[in-house]
Amino acid sequence: MKGIVIFKGKYGATRQYAEWLGDALGLAVLKAGQETKEQLAVADYLLLGSSIYIGKLQMREWLEKNRVLMANKKVYLFIVAGTPPNEKVKLEGYYKANVPPDMLGKIKYYFLPGKLEFKKLSWMDKLLLKTGSMLAKRSGETISTTDYNEVKRENITALIDDVVFDFNHQSVLQS
Repeated sequence: MKGIVIFKGKYGATRQYAEWLGDALGLAVLKAGQETKEQLAVADYLLLGSSIYIGKLQMREWLEKNRVLMANKKVYLFIVAGTPPNEKVKLEGYYKANVPPDMLGKIKYYFLPGKLEFKKLSWMDKLLLKTGSMLAKRSGETISTTDYNEVKRENITALIDDVVFDFNHQSVLQS
């Protein structure tokens, strides 16, 4: 089975996960928009990675544009967010609000923790983050404005295990 990793992020966490996945599974890694229709056509499965920016998947438009090409493929989506893993309702909301409705039940998805390097943010992103943090406090939520880095190779273990299991299971079924 042939696969490909396609990602779109903003500050490097999604790229890092994509590169680790490509290395671990021996797959080509491409930034969204750099892939060709032929590459998508010959792939049996896709690993798609997207960061969340103001509640929206960076790959939202890409998913919509390429949904027909993905119709008969195994698709794994890893979503990179600063939202803590224990905020499952919020994380699930990202998935449900950003993936086309007809694809919701067909994609295996994973939430991976991201990072924040405040000094590397654009001035607009700094302003949005500070404003969002102040608004969140009013509703009892917390949005961190301090640096953190939860991007770790072990975060992709479950995703790799699922791809390997599915690949091995498919090979057994075909023999």
